[in-house]
Amino acid sequence: MPRDTLTRDQIVRTAVDLLDADGLEGLNMRALGKRLDSAATAVYWHVKNKDNLVLLATDQVWSELTLPDLDAAHWREAATTMATDLYQMFTQHPWLVQVLAAHLVYGEGKARHDDHLLAVYETAGFTPDRADRATAAVFTYVLGNAAGAAATASLTRKLVQADEPATAEQRLQDVMAKAHDVAKNYPRLRARLETPAATGYATAPESTFEFGLQSLLDGLERQLSTQP
Repeated sequence: MPRDTLTRDQIVRTAVDLLDADGLEGLNMRALGKRLDSAATAVYWHVKNKDNLVLLATDQVWSELTLPDLDAAHWREAATTMATDLYQMFTQHPWLVQVLAAHLVYGEGKARHDDHLLAVYETAGFTPDRADRATAAVFTYVLGNAAGAAATASLTRKLVQADEPATAEQRLQDVMAKAHDVAKNYPRLRARLETPAATGYATAPESTFEFGLQSLLDGLERQLSTQP
């Protein structure tokens, strides 16, 4: 595809697809050009470099988040919706967790989201400084929960790229079996692994994210009664 027919939007959306498939380590201008059926050099007419492209792709994903109507929803409902959507965004695009660890992320999409998130807590009655702390606490909780899913996706991708899918699956099972063997040396972990309904070591029980999020919001709601 000639450079004059490429658009920055095409490039960014294709970069998101490539990042979803191959992770942050798989993004390079040559691979992107191949997906676009274009020379890698043509991409540079629209983006400065790989770091710039990563920021654009990140902001594109952030801009796709739907923001709840604060006039139609209770603040806790809005806070739950935004936290859940953010968690789903991180788990659907696990490379975002890597980006946040290596880049200072900014852009219109993220700013739009962050401003609305602050509005949720200020609408609830938090003072601006406490709204800052509340949003930071919830964001950190969401990111921490998504980190496990991102790590699993990254490991699985590396194994699949290194071996045939069947071999990669076996290697992943071997790793988990070794983790189970270590866990069995500790009584509480062993008891959980021996429970028939156990999902396995390092696998969070069902509804763990929802339980933790609502517990966190319970604590924040109590803060409303103690602020000046």
